[in-house]
Amino acid sequence: MKDILGKVNRKEIGFILSLLIILTILALLPTGFDKQLYINTEGVKAKVLSVDNSNVINTGLFKHGDQRATIQIETGSYRGQVIDASNMLKGSLAEDKIFVEGDKAWVLIGFDEDGNINFANMVEHYRLNKEIVLIGCFAVIIVLFSGFTGTRILLSFAFALLSIWKILIPSMLKGFNPIIISLIVGNSLTIITILLVTGFTRRAYAAIISSISCSFVTCILAIIFGNYFNIHGAVMDWSESLLYSGFLKLNLTAIFQAGIYLACSGAILDLAVDISSALDEIVKNNPKITFRNLIASGMNIGKSVVGSQTTTLLFAYMGSYLSIMMVYMAQGTPILNILNSKTIAAEILHTFVGCIGLVLVSPLTSITCGLLFKIEQ
Repeated sequence: MKDILGKVNRKEIGFILSLLIILTILALLPTGFDKQLYINTEGVKAKVLSVDNSNVINTGLFKHGDQRATIQIETGSYRGQVIDASNMLKGSLAEDKIFVEGDKAWVLIGFDEDGNINFANMVEHYRLNKEIVLIGCFAVIIVLFSGFTGTRILLSFAFALLSIWKILIPSMLKGFNPIIISLIVGNSLTIITILLVTGFTRRAYAAIISSISCSFVTCILAIIFGNYFNIHGAVMDWSESLLYSGFLKLNLTAIFQAGIYLACSGAILDLAVDISSALDEIVKNNPKITFRNLIASGMNIGKSVVGSQTTTLLFAYMGSYLSIMMVYMAQGTPILNILNSKTIAAEILHTFVGCIGLVLVSPLTSITCGLLFKIEQ
């Protein structure tokens, strides 16, 4: 028994060390899009010393004009210098920001060939330190609650973020097939996340098999119904900006369809692990359970879990489009017009393709667990 545990522990330790090496490589890996687009410029953190709102025009809720500010640069080549900066207001609540004395700002400064600063634009409030505090709180809480498993979850988070930023997005920008790249990255994340959370166990293998199977089904459904709904990928926010930036050969529709799979892959993974873990416990406590009864138990467990998971998926998608639906209702738009709009149809596509994928996880995981668990016996 000790030999088996030792082998398992060595296997998991070796896996974690290998993952740390991969994370280091990904962190250092260039995306291929690191070129500075604006020459003779630098982004810096600055403290707002004073503001001048004399050129700001208030029109109801909106503000126009130019807010002037005196700032002290706190990072970069010009650290310590005190300069004047400009904050242009467009009359948009979503884009405009107003600074007050004492604020920290992210500022884009420009300089000439002699190194003299010739302009300073106040881009946004500086939030990096606040984001680090929030992420730090999450890390501390999950480690305190889950112990070593929490540490492995953090590794899974890091791998997911680096894989998306360093592999998925650059590959799509370079013109690789979005569906194929998403499947490769998404399934890699699924495998590594499950192994980190559950270890090299039979429940992990069952969850991996069913999750990957459902990922292919979800991708196929996204392509079929995406074309059936006649929805172009330009429905995604900021997608047309990619075309204007020179990436005219991008297949926005394929990117949109790949995004449908990626959006629900986490829920599919979660449900597969829940069912496989529950069935693993059943077999441990009742080794004589039959293949048929084990599958039946998995299906019964899946019925209740699928109901909550699909509702969770619906809430997640509805929450992101709550303001759009409020606008439609406030304008008295007929329900048939709303349902036929491209934006709402895209969300319906997102939601129900994801829900179908979740529903299929239950029988697939149950059958896979039945085959793996009973074969081992």
